[in-house]
Amino acid sequence: MPSLADKRILLGVTGGIAAYKSADLVRRLQDRGATVRVVMTAGAREFVQPLTFQALSGNPVHTDLLDPAAEAAMGHIELAKWADVILIAPASASVMAKLAAGIADDLLTTLCLASDAPLIVAPAMNQAMWRNVATQDNAKTLQRRGTTLLGPGAGSQACGDVGPGRMLEPLDIVDGLIKAIAPEQVLKGKKVTITAGPTREALDPVRYLSNHSSGKMGFAIAAAAARAGAEVTLIAGPVRLDTPAGIKRVDVVSTEDMLRAAEAAADDCDLFIASAAVVDFRPTVVAAQKIKKEDDNESDVLQLVKNPDIVATIAGRTSKRPFVVGFAAETEKVAEHAKGKLARKNLDMIIANDVSDPEGGFNSDRNQVMVIDHAGEQALPAALKTELATQLVELIATRAFPGQHQ
Repeated sequence: MPSLADKRILLGVTGGIAAYKSADLVRRLQDRGATVRVVMTAGAREFVQPLTFQALSGNPVHTDLLDPAAEAAMGHIELAKWADVILIAPASASVMAKLAAGIADDLLTTLCLASDAPLIVAPAMNQAMWRNVATQDNAKTLQRRGTTLLGPGAGSQACGDVGPGRMLEPLDIVDGLIKAIAPEQVLKGKKVTITAGPTREALDPVRYLSNHSSGKMGFAIAAAAARAGAEVTLIAGPVRLDTPAGIKRVDVVSTEDMLRAAEAAADDCDLFIASAAVVDFRPTVVAAQKIKKEDDNESDVLQLVKNPDIVATIAGRTSKRPFVVGFAAETEKVAEHAKGKLARKNLDMIIANDVSDPEGGFNSDRNQVMVIDHAGEQALPAALKTELATQLVELIATRAFPGQHQ
């Protein structure tokens, strides 16, 4: 049974009939080894008394932001720092809206803003409220920022309606929480190198050739690989993204810079994932001064030369060759072009996506991909890139190291 030993969980309980399930949730979390403290909103206290949670958790229940006695015992900033995870179950539509808007007008919402801990939310509300476009937008906003949503489930509701909006059962919430914060270590002991973002090729001191890659997919895969137990080296082109926790980052600019870093890292890695969108060509000469369009000199016509193919170089190794995964960003005949690259570049696997699709592509927080290897192909439907990254890491691990995941 997966454990939550030594995990400190701050359980937020909001108003709604599902609040009674949170009492059982406290016990289920403790059964897995967690220490639980409970924060209740005013609405939650209309359904369940704080004494219930105090008796079950063995800790005082926190209710008011400006309670002098509570602040003297453990102030809200200390409480925010104490938590390894913040779990809100049930999470009402109102609280989800406040979190999405960054509103901090009670103890629970203030703690969420003040804490760096992962935030996990289990929605519970009437089916019409859940389906409302405002709630759906709030849910997407929270997910885009990294919040994990567990549920809601569907079924009969206390008001008599039938549909989505039911809070998941406590055991399902516990399982979802464990998967979110302590995923299976499918890459434990493995060294993984990932390239991400674009490269740039200077034309002159002012201009360069590049592409629209944001690096979001590669960074998400790096974070997922680290959570899966890998020692990760992330070779990043020029992007404005924070480095995921526990990862060695190597910043590069040009394609040749990235190739040198990739070859050095590949000497000692088990898995190489080339998600970077590398510029295929570079100018034969970089102008020392800014090229002026007024010059009208035919000798200044841009002359290009092919850049080295990084993923093909790594895949073509005869020694110290890792399992190699490539990416194919296409605008048409996605599967056909991806299969051609898989064979031509001697890859073990390729992940293809249509960058013209509104459900994914450059700069989007979402993506949908097709995973192709020599055994066949598998489509992964549209999802947040952070969620898709976890699926990809699990799938890659089963193909790259099958003996460990039988």
